[in-house]
Amino acid sequence: MMTGQDDVSILPGTVLKGKWHGKHYQIIRKLGSGAQGTVYLAHADQRTVAVKVAKDRASLISEMNVLKEFNQLGADLLGPYLYDTDDWQEGGRLIAFSVMEYLRGTALNEALPTQSFDWIAVFLVQLLRHLQNLHRIGYAFGDLKPENLMLMDPGHHVRCLDFGGATRLGRSIREYTEFYDRGYWGLGTRKAEPGYDLFACGMIMLYAASGRRFEKSAHPEEQLLHICRTKPQLAPYREIVAGALTGRYTSADQMRRDLLSRLMERQNTVKAIRPKKKNRRSAKKDWAKAWMTASLLLGVYVIFVMIYIM
Repeated sequence: MMTGQDDVSILPGTVLKGKWHGKHYQIIRKLGSGAQGTVYLAHADQRTVAVKVAKDRASLISEMNVLKEFNQLGADLLGPYLYDTDDWQEGGRLIAFSVMEYLRGTALNEALPTQSFDWIAVFLVQLLRHLQNLHRIGYAFGDLKPENLMLMDPGHHVRCLDFGGATRLGRSIREYTEFYDRGYWGLGTRKAEPGYDLFACGMIMLYAASGRRFEKSAHPEEQLLHICRTKPQLAPYREIVAGALTGRYTSADQMRRDLLSRLMERQNTVKAIRPKKKNRRSAKKDWAKAWMTASLLLGVYVIFVMIYIM
């Protein structure tokens, strides 16, 4: 049933019984593994939940404390709702685990190639609002990357899968991914502060525009700013992304407002476009249809932002 000293591998059908709270969780399948533990899909009380089995008890407790504080903020949660934390006694060992809401959707790294770049900006606006709330309660997210974010279905709003890298403001970030880490690029320290997370937001935009992670050059700051200048998808957001990378923003709310303002400007620009007269009726019809479609899409995402983000 279990293998190794640090890793815990649990077979489907196994029932975890909490030592202290006495609740039962039947494992369905493994969802994934990370630095802090392994997550399983499980049945409990006629609902489906995510059970995280920890490699390290202290790390799990730290992560769950962040989730508890964030849950207390009420609606519009960034992370999963925390249902239970307990110990499972098996084979003479006490294994710490937590039980959370199972988030249904698509990981953001898988969703990005299927979305227009303006929609990616909308998702980032939403993420920045969540980060502002997280910073307000005294934490930096830390290991912020598309793989740790979920585009929910239904609803198309962004939630977080893993709070294992969340760190008290002022302390050192211990869990990070190099590509999204400003320390790796020589553009700041690994001190937990809002700017650390905002740098990662800028890198998410670069990743989306490039379609991949890329290696660091001998002159990393020049490299990143060159990508900002030359990627056509980034043109409307160039100053915002560059500001995130170079530390111009001191709060997530400041960056969110600039990004939202730019989205509104783009929507108004499309509204101002009018189809010109064509010699051929079919050409005019096709142009008008394309214009109406673009205008509708832009209008929809701005309405989406106004309803879910403002």
